[in-house]
Amino acid sequence: MAKYKIEWSIEARLDLIDLLEYYIERNKSATYSKKLNSRINNSIKLISRNPMIGLQTGIETVKALITGDYQILYEILDKSILIVMIWDCRRDPEDKIIDLRIKK
Repeated sequence: MAKYKIEWSIEARLDLIDLLEYYIERNKSATYSKKLNSRINNSIKLISRNPMIGLQTGIETVKALITGDYQILYEILDKSILIVMIWDCRRDPEDKIIDLRIKK
C-alpha cells in the first residue's frame, strides 16, 4: 500500500503544542514531552502506511487511533491524511463541540 502524505489542521497542531507545553511546565523538564511527541509521531507514521487502522468515529469520514491516553483523529483524503485533532482521552468530552464518539 502506498504511503499517504500527512497534513495537519491548525487545531491539531495547536493541540499537540499545548499538550507538550503542558508536560514541560508540569514536569519542569522536556524529557516526557519528547517521548510523547515521538510516540504520537510514530503512530502518525503508522496511519500514513495503514490508514484504515483507526476506529470509526461518529463522523463518517473521521477515524481515531488510540495511542496511550490520546486519540489521533484523522480524515483520509484522496492522496493524503489530515490530522484533525489530538485528543487527551482523560478530558471531559464536553470540552469540544464536535461529537467524535467511537461507534460500536
